[in-house]
Amino acid sequence: MSGSKKVIAVVGATGAQGGGLVRSILADPDGPFAVRAVTRDVKSDAARALAAAGAEVVAADIDDAAAVRRAFEGAHGAYCVTFFWAHFSPDKELSEVRTMADAARAAGLQHVVWSTLEDTRRWIRLDDPRMPTLMGRYKVPHFDAKGEADQVWRDAGVPTTFLLTSFYWDNLIHFGMGPKRGADGKLAFVMPMGDRPLPGIAAEDIGRCAHGVFKRGHEFIGRTVGIAGGHLTGSQMAASLGRALGQEVVYQAVTPAAYRGFGFPGADDLGNMFQFKHDFNEDFCRARSVEFSRSLNPALQDFDAWLAANAKRIPIG
Repeated sequence: MSGSKKVIAVVGATGAQGGGLVRSILADPDGPFAVRAVTRDVKSDAARALAAAGAEVVAADIDDAAAVRRAFEGAHGAYCVTFFWAHFSPDKELSEVRTMADAARAAGLQHVVWSTLEDTRRWIRLDDPRMPTLMGRYKVPHFDAKGEADQVWRDAGVPTTFLLTSFYWDNLIHFGMGPKRGADGKLAFVMPMGDRPLPGIAAEDIGRCAHGVFKRGHEFIGRTVGIAGGHLTGSQMAASLGRALGQEVVYQAVTPAAYRGFGFPGADDLGNMFQFKHDFNEDFCRARSVEFSRSLNPALQDFDAWLAANAKRIPIG
């Protein structure tokens, strides 16, 4: 690793967002950055692949404050992300952010990009009956905890860009959100968005956009920026899915209440999330400009391009 390059430490380097950033930096050998991939298991296949591609791979569990400090030492910047779905605990997410922020301050990092989301309680109060309150103090726990954690970075005095991400199209592969075959034999794409557009993005492009933020230097420090590869309605997504899969896909709009009642782990959280995106759609979409995202990442994929590369990976029920 060249000593002249600025090191970016990437938390969650074997995950969807972090992996995209690691690969983007490695694909830019003439760029200003070298990459340090931070992962819990340096012996995993994914970690070994990053090392073979040229990344410095270091071990750190996000719950181990000393290990995170070591992982950040000597770095110029860091990409920081949490994964709510591993534990379903907002308190754990907030604790992880405090650990990362303390480590970033101790290491004197010049730029952190924090992968965040809106605190939906700014739009819909806990006592608002339109949406159930979850865990006693959240409307959308996996959004609200990240939005709440923005202040942790500010209080730590760490130079931070707050990166609002969008719905991963990869959820159609990994999260069971792809089309399902109904009793009539047709594939149905089920989502509680009515006719409102849903900002979405290829997970790989989140990392590429983050790379673009780092390359712009201090321009976005202290600012919140949002990214998306497209804003598509459920009907538009179903039409694209149908073309890519070679069979009809029908959009089935359900109510958020029905979605919350599906009963899988996190269904109530996701039902509230979709309701927030629907009910405050203009604000949510405005915060995520496709044009801005493409300025950070000229190779930004739209949904059809993502499907061309990934449709065969979507499990069809």
